[in-house]
Amino acid sequence: MKALSIISAEHRGMWRIYAALDYLAREYQDKHAIIDAESLTRMLDYLETYAGRMHHPKEDEYLFPRLWERDPGSHQQIGVLQEQHRHGAEILAHLKSQLRDVSTGRREAEAGFFEGLAAFVETARGHIRSEETTIIPRAREVLSAEDWAAIDAAFAKNDDPLFGASARAEFDALRARIVALAPEPIGLGASYAEAAPAPKPVGSSRTVLEVSGLTSHYGRIQALHGIELEVGEGQLVALVGANGAGKTTLLRTISGVQPASGGAIHFYGEDITRWRADKRVVAGICQVPEGRQVFGPLSIEDNLRLGAYTRPRDSVAGDMERMYQIFPILKEKRALPAGTLSGGQQQMLAMARALMGRPKLLLLDEPSMGLAPLLVEEIFRVVKSLKAQGSTIFLVEQNAHAALAIADVGYVIETGKITLSGPGPELLENEEVKSAYLGM
Repeated sequence: MKALSIISAEHRGMWRIYAALDYLAREYQDKHAIIDAESLTRMLDYLETYAGRMHHPKEDEYLFPRLWERDPGSHQQIGVLQEQHRHGAEILAHLKSQLRDVSTGRREAEAGFFEGLAAFVETARGHIRSEETTIIPRAREVLSAEDWAAIDAAFAKNDDPLFGASARAEFDALRARIVALAPEPIGLGASYAEAAPAPKPVGSSRTVLEVSGLTSHYGRIQALHGIELEVGEGQLVALVGANGAGKTTLLRTISGVQPASGGAIHFYGEDITRWRADKRVVAGICQVPEGRQVFGPLSIEDNLRLGAYTRPRDSVAGDMERMYQIFPILKEKRALPAGTLSGGQQQMLAMARALMGRPKLLLLDEPSMGLAPLLVEEIFRVVKSLKAQGSTIFLVEQNAHAALAIADVGYVIETGKITLSGPGPELLENEEVKSAYLGM
């Protein structure tokens, strides 16, 4: 029943798009704010591209026909849902036409647009409720193992021209644009459980980072107690734990900002325990600090140049252009002081600044802290993309669900000690982790 997990995850994403549309509409109607036509347009584009071309056809072609055959009692409801699928594209096209009229100053079109948008959002939410409360439970009950094998195979077919990698890249780009444009209070949230974790590198893969028996003190107070962990080449390793558990202290000790009082840190087999922080940066250890810590008075471009300070100048321009491709909003604002950016945009800048150092090991310290769910999702999308490109990443996060769901290996830290470790998705199912960090 893997297909149902995919459908429900997609429902959550679309629900948050509808919530964002509803938020913007109410902001305008209640507070007479300026209509953010570009954000509204991008959200409608996303629904048209994703829901209309990818999500709905999968249900109509693979799930609904099987359920129609097995369960005559569901015919009426399936018919209603398919009718809504068919008319959804027409409604979206009409809303976009009305929005174009509104954006050109035709105030008489505003009432009709917002009335139509409210009706569309209400219908779409009802559609999702109907599927989640009736159709999906019924499918679980009446479809056979053979049915699910065929449905799951269709949903997992990544080379499908309609649902495959190129189509997903298209709606990823649309979502990234929404993140860049939308006001920060809007949160789309995310579920990462469906992300397929890469297997742990084996055989010839090298150990990038090896921490053994590591301790560190703040005066007489011991913060780390014999930490043991490894990060393999190309892996994404996550460290999760509560506030004050020692996560940031461990990262600072690895990067050389906080001195180790015992144990050892090896980087590609070389003992770097006593190295200065700047020597570690030159070697390829780059950290994105907690709380962003960008240089506020300097321009975005100058912040990026500082990230490449240890590298030859003639190699910087190409990498800067790559950062602008990963974070398009930075290119649009590159001449502005970094302090004028929103919190989410500053986090993007901090990540881009670290990547300018061409890290062999990227240390990420609480990248989602203080961000709206929409921005959290975009940050983790970038992290997953970097991992897919072969980057080696050590991610420290309080958001255990988001971190462990995409991690090859996870570690849990409590009061300066590693208490659990294992493949990230397996830790998500651990009862101790669920109780302590997932509220389950």
